[in-house]
Amino acid sequence: MTSLLVIIVLVLLAVALWQLTKIFDLTQVGSNSDSSQVATDNDNNVQGYLMFGFLAFIYIFTIYGLFKWSPLVLHTPASEHGALVDNLMNITWVLIFIVQAITQVLLHYFAFKYRGKKDQKALYFADNNKLEAIWSVIPAVVLAGLILYGLYAWTNIMFVDEEEDTVVIELYAQQFNWKARYSGNDNVLGKANVRFIEGANSVGVDLSDPYSQDDIVVTELHIPKGKKVHFKMRSQDVLHSAYMPHFRAQMNCVPGMVTEFAFTPIYTTAEYRELPFMVEKVAKINTLRAKKSTELVAKGETALDPYTFDYLLLCNKICGASHYNMQMKIIVDTPEDYKKWLSDKATLVQEVKTANAPAPVEGGTGKDSTSTKDTAAVAKIAMK
Repeated sequence: MTSLLVIIVLVLLAVALWQLTKIFDLTQVGSNSDSSQVATDNDNNVQGYLMFGFLAFIYIFTIYGLFKWSPLVLHTPASEHGALVDNLMNITWVLIFIVQAITQVLLHYFAFKYRGKKDQKALYFADNNKLEAIWSVIPAVVLAGLILYGLYAWTNIMFVDEEEDTVVIELYAQQFNWKARYSGNDNVLGKANVRFIEGANSVGVDLSDPYSQDDIVVTELHIPKGKKVHFKMRSQDVLHSAYMPHFRAQMNCVPGMVTEFAFTPIYTTAEYRELPFMVEKVAKINTLRAKKSTELVAKGETALDPYTFDYLLLCNKICGASHYNMQMKIIVDTPEDYKKWLSDKATLVQEVKTANAPAPVEGGTGKDSTSTKDTAAVAKIAMK
């Protein structure tokens, strides 16, 4: 509400200034002021110096932004390929900054040097082959280098050896939550289709498929450190995007098709929390939260809980009203802790059996609640 009021005040202030300039123009009627639309030498000098002023503003704001907001940039990558992504990004930023620094200085300097002067005519020449070769060849070589390095990085990141020992996990997106399906002991995901969605089978797994018998569906993603995780992604409704920023991983989840991405985690959640930059960052966040909590308590409201870092799976596509809240916690465990966690989880088949089991009736035999809506898939499960 405060922001809206500030915007309204600024708009009204701009309108008031505009009206004042119109009044000032009216007061000059009949004076000897120059009302022509032709710029004078004084006008051109003013514009030339303003170009230098704007150039100074650009660089002062750039330097300020680097110091002010650089702590918000993601720090150490938590995946094996993350360093390659960061390196490509850093090279790109450095090249952009160098090119921007040179071109902006030249642009504003020439705008000042060759500003308009009375009786001065611009020199015209049709072409300059040497100059055109320079400004064509240099960008072409630089862009070719960036593209080739980008293709090298993309190939290394996206290639998944079918013979490699990986953990296969499905990420299932729907408005507005995520679910993860583990492939179980056979490391092969069972077939799935939205037509199979019913009751406890919320991700549409074909329960008659032999490969689906050991699949496990959870709402908190656990992955092992040091092991490549092969994600297969589906969407139930609209276009989503699985975004795991600390792992430098992102892939669209498209309705009607399966997309893939793989990476190897190199820090457990506990190890990443202990990195010096993260300890400092969490301490700053909690200082701000403590200050805010004091204000909330003074108003009789509930204080904020202390912040603890966790990896997150986010949706990076605007997929609806609750898009901002579509996230799932990711826990990177040691291989031993991961195996223990996974061994404690019930399979989807077991969950469906439990959900469709007849409700016990006190003093008698309960009626099977699945008798009127049993599917072929559930029948096959019951026979196992």
